[in-house]
Amino acid sequence: MQQIFGVDIGGSGIKGAPVDLDRGDLARERYKVLTPHPATPEAVADGVVQVVSHFGWSGPVGVTFPGVVTEGVTRTAANVDKAWVDVDARALLSGRLAGLPVTVLNDADAAGVAEMTFGAGRGRTGTVILLTFGTGIGSAVFTDGRLVANSELGHLELHGHDAEKKASTKAKEDEELNWEKWAKRVHKYLAHVEMLFSPELFIIGGGVSRKADKFLPMVADGIRAEIVPAALQNNAGIVGAAMAARRSATI
Repeated sequence: MQQIFGVDIGGSGIKGAPVDLDRGDLARERYKVLTPHPATPEAVADGVVQVVSHFGWSGPVGVTFPGVVTEGVTRTAANVDKAWVDVDARALLSGRLAGLPVTVLNDADAAGVAEMTFGAGRGRTGTVILLTFGTGIGSAVFTDGRLVANSELGHLELHGHDAEKKASTKAKEDEELNWEKWAKRVHKYLAHVEMLFSPELFIIGGGVSRKADKFLPMVADGIRAEIVPAALQNNAGIVGAAMAARRSATI
């Protein structure tokens, strides 16, 4: 059984675990700490160290980040502190983890790769879009199984606003929306994304995917694409992070 460690940095929590890459599932129960506020690079790095140290891990580590990542450098920071912009996150985290090899990638891209390999997108061709609903809205776009990295569709403008400001799980909680009212917003957002990309499949991820029965039936009305919940649910980012770290280790 090959294991690699995956860490998923989110706007509200930093969670991680060793991943069994033969099965595409967590090898041990994940450990989570709260994302610090402000979520500065050093403070978030402290959280990542806590998660990795909890398991006494000493091998490659994959880390997801809620923003655009190119060559290990974080280029945007919508739901963490703006000090993350243009930080060499790979070097920062590797240094804080006593030189362990670290791979950093966009959080939704990681979740999408995991779902396409082990979950709801396995074997699917055409255009597939995974959307993660949480503090913001992350996206991963695939064409015939190939990832279009750093798509960031949560920032599409919808009715004059960043879509994630109105349709994320955080927006639901902040505005105390019931499932029906929130589902109407998600439906409008999906209709907008469908108009632009015409996907065959939407995969709905993030923590809210555990409660898919409460909103997906209301969201699906009038959407042509098939809509399914993420099979790996909120562990997809951890699994995808570990997959990325394995790829980096073998290149």
